[in-house]
Amino acid sequence: MHSKTRKINAIKNGRIIMDDLVVENKILLFNERILEWIEPTEIKTFGNIQEYITKKYCVHPQDIEIIDAKGQFVSPGFTDIHIHGMGGFDVMDGTSQAIENIGKLNCSSGVTSYLPTTMTQDTEKILSAFDTIQELMTHQRGSNFKGARILGVHMEGPFISSTFKGAQDDQFVAQPNMKLVENHLNIIKVITLAPELIGGIDFIKRVSTESDIICSMGHTGASFEQALLGIKAGIKSATHMFNAMSALHHRDPGAVGAVLTSDIYFEMIADTIHTHPAMLSFVADIKGTDKMILVTDAMRATCMKCGQYELGGQKVTVTNESARLADGTLAGSVLRMNQAIKNMVENTSYDLPTIINMASANPAKLIGCFAERGSISCGKYADITVFNDAFEISRTYVEGKLEFHKEEK
Repeated sequence: MHSKTRKINAIKNGRIIMDDLVVENKILLFNERILEWIEPTEIKTFGNIQEYITKKYCVHPQDIEIIDAKGQFVSPGFTDIHIHGMGGFDVMDGTSQAIENIGKLNCSSGVTSYLPTTMTQDTEKILSAFDTIQELMTHQRGSNFKGARILGVHMEGPFISSTFKGAQDDQFVAQPNMKLVENHLNIIKVITLAPELIGGIDFIKRVSTESDIICSMGHTGASFEQALLGIKAGIKSATHMFNAMSALHHRDPGAVGAVLTSDIYFEMIADTIHTHPAMLSFVADIKGTDKMILVTDAMRATCMKCGQYELGGQKVTVTNESARLADGTLAGSVLRMNQAIKNMVENTSYDLPTIINMASANPAKLIGCFAERGSISCGKYADITVFNDAFEISRTYVEGKLEFHKEEK
């Protein structure tokens, strides 16, 4: 067996997070892809790790890097399928600089792939963001590209309910139509929409049959019956569960009830603000942990100081805990994915591999890239993040390339 790229990395002394367990005393080898994970006893015949790699993979010693994880966790990289911005940048800025910087900052949270997420704004702004993302996706295989891999676009709106718009601008709310998406079917991965809108069911059916796009129910006032019709038509997920959707009532189960009684996936913003800590396991206990997807819904103030910011053309006040419009409406979050995972560990009884799957395997399965990403399995891309017991990220590799490294103090 020979490596496709010359350099080979070896991580030793790490606690490797697999699908359903944490493995210790193994060495993980990778270049662009995961090569193998081996027992230290297998090395003894060769003398040391470097000799093993040199002889088996026919590479020069100078092209081998051995990383000592020093007992830290070695995890699949995280996939954030719902993120608007970070570090003062927003997807709707529509510039390469904005989206490239979001990708770079994502790596400091352990995110190795993501869906830049648009908002309900002017059609020209949405299409401009699409075009910029499409251009970046054609060049991200180049050696100069930095940051997390862009897997496509999450189009949140404008096909949403004005009543359940959340922090979206209702002056740009529109009825579902193919015209807005028809030229970008190749890059759109998820569309958040309200199934009860005029033409909503037909749109869901058409998109689901003519493309690989995932229709996700969100910003919706759908009744239980309307939501189930949407699911029957092709809806596969629910956007930020509980938030901006018709609530559960014993005489009117609403969109929440439809999610609970179906097999679709659901996003959860695990910041303990968008949902009470007790709710972080409520839906997964009912539906199964394999249907829960952790997202950040992060906006441009993430990783920034508290103060005044903008989201979708509206003013947002950011504190240490939340981002809100002037009327108090939550406006995305300032959550980072490693913090979301920490919150899950602290507020649920799920084990760490199960929680990591919510940020890696589960989103990869939803958007159809699990064959290549979402777990540390041989042959998959080497999307890897390393973090300590406090869930502080020390290293992040995107397709085997070191994209974030926090120096030890």
